[in-house]
Amino acid sequence: MTEQEIIDWLLDSDPSIRWQVMRDLLGETFTQERLRISNEGWGAAFLSRQDTTGRWAGQLYDHKWISTTYTMQLLRRMGLDPEHPQAYKACQQLLEGGYKKGGGLSFAKTVSHIDLGVNGLVLSILAYFRYPDQRLHAVVEFLLDQQQRDGSWLPEPGLERLQYIFAGTMLVLDGLREYEKRYTSSSAQIVDAQIKGREFLLSQNLFRLIGSNEIIDQKLTRFSFPPRWHYDVLVALDYFQDCRAEKDARLNDAIELLKSKRRKDGRWNLQNRHPGKTYFEMEVVGQPSRWNTLRALRVLKWWEEG
Repeated sequence: MTEQEIIDWLLDSDPSIRWQVMRDLLGETFTQERLRISNEGWGAAFLSRQDTTGRWAGQLYDHKWISTTYTMQLLRRMGLDPEHPQAYKACQQLLEGGYKKGGGLSFAKTVSHIDLGVNGLVLSILAYFRYPDQRLHAVVEFLLDQQQRDGSWLPEPGLERLQYIFAGTMLVLDGLREYEKRYTSSSAQIVDAQIKGREFLLSQNLFRLIGSNEIIDQKLTRFSFPPRWHYDVLVALDYFQDCRAEKDARLNDAIELLKSKRRKDGRWNLQNRHPGKTYFEMEVVGQPSRWNTLRALRVLKWWEEG
């Protein structure tokens, strides 16, 4: 396929993909296309499943992947209007149902510890959808206090397998990034925390053991959408391009991995699906993926631009 044929294929899709192609690959006006997300296609289908309380599946976090948290995370990735009234109602449910004294968020009924990855995930939702509540600042302060000396965030005490530390760190970085976008006068501490977090990922080339060519886990090299709470190389690269981070040479391995996954026709497959209940599937594993192709192309556009 030619470059134009790939763009045409991407545009022949759901509004949630079309507006991002316009914004990220074509540099065109996308406002009207973005507004269609709530009325057409996948976005409208997800919104239609919200109950009168503002929740999905009656749950804030349990019942993956049909809960309020994971549906809102996906609607955010799809680009639903940040001021959509149904999103506001869901944000209210998440904050009221999860906020704990001291600034952390937890939806667990029996476990005493607080999962930092979940905190980052929910922060990204609340900040993106511009939920107006002072408690967001307390969540951020809580997360900043939990950053490790090496720049990482442990998802929870004792969970020290690297793939989980990468996932937790990425979720927190993503949350802080959305908060920084929402509150443009964010403190230097928030910026520094992200720099340290990115340095932790860079120190391992995003997916290798420090000082080694050994891949931490092959799962990190298989690209899924939606990624849910999981970490993979494309998730990380998409975050780096969103930050317009420095094009560090330690990203070369990840960029080469991304290029190696490209099909001969110029597209990328959906390589993985995270098991769990869903409302419906948007794409088929092993087949060309518009989501992965879109994200891969915008990463390469950022990487290759002067």
